Amino acid sequence: MGGRVADTDGTGEELAEIRSMTVLPAVREDIELRTEDGLTLVGELALPASGNVEAVLVTLHPLPTHGGFMDSHVYRKAAWRLPYLADVAVLRFNTRGTASPRGTSEGEFEGGVGEAHDLRAAVAYVKERGLPTPWLVGWSFGTEVTLMHGAEEDVRGAILLSPPLHRAKEQDLENWAASGKPVTALVPEHDDFLKPDEARDRFTPLTQLELVAVEDAKHLWVGEKHVRLVLDEIVARVAPRRAPLPTHVPASVVQ
Repeated sequence: MGGRVADTDGTGEELAEIRSMTVLPAVREDIELRTEDGLTLVGELALPASGNVEAVLVTLHPLPTHGGFMDSHVYRKAAWRLPYLADVAVLRFNTRGTASPRGTSEGEFEGGVGEAHDLRAAVAYVKERGLPTPWLVGWSFGTEVTLMHGAEEDVRGAILLSPPLHRAKEQDLENWAASGKPVTALVPEHDDFLKPDEARDRFTPLTQLELVAVEDAKHLWVGEKHVRLVLDEIVARVAPRRAPLPTHVPASVVQ
């Protein structure tokens, strides 16, 4: 497991540092989503083993034509950590035509248009399971799907990681503004597509947007430092009493 340190609170419990490949306890289920246009999408739902669910992240992955899928590293690590650390459930799935070790979702990539059905299927699944407080979390292409199709869904709000604003239009931003739902955008200082200063200007129609400029970060959030930052920022919004997340856990729980 590595990264162990002696406990200093007097309990004698040995602690382990959370590292890039650390997997913590959760109830993990392979799931299938059925879309309105008749496709079956594959995914996973990671639930807190405690049985208490503070919130649910409905994640939308980066561009599948450029390597994005449900296992894109920030989402994989969210599913490995957040159910245990924050009682936050994580739903990951492959949008239409996308493949991963979990399997391949039916259909073909549709550039963010047909993916509206995929988003709705994921939100509907959360509702069918009776899970509380769903949030949309989009990354890169996933932010486009979120912005284009998420405002009218029964979700608490949205968190955008590295939004490129290539496909989402001004009307989509205005729709989110009209919804009144909170939206946070984490914009890397060195993003390849949309840097913080330009993002502030481009997002003007989304009047309630909270824009967080992240120093030294890049579009793909490479490195444990940036993964921790992203997960902390997410939890601070969806389950604020559980933030910031711990960096160490009892060694006995590391899987």
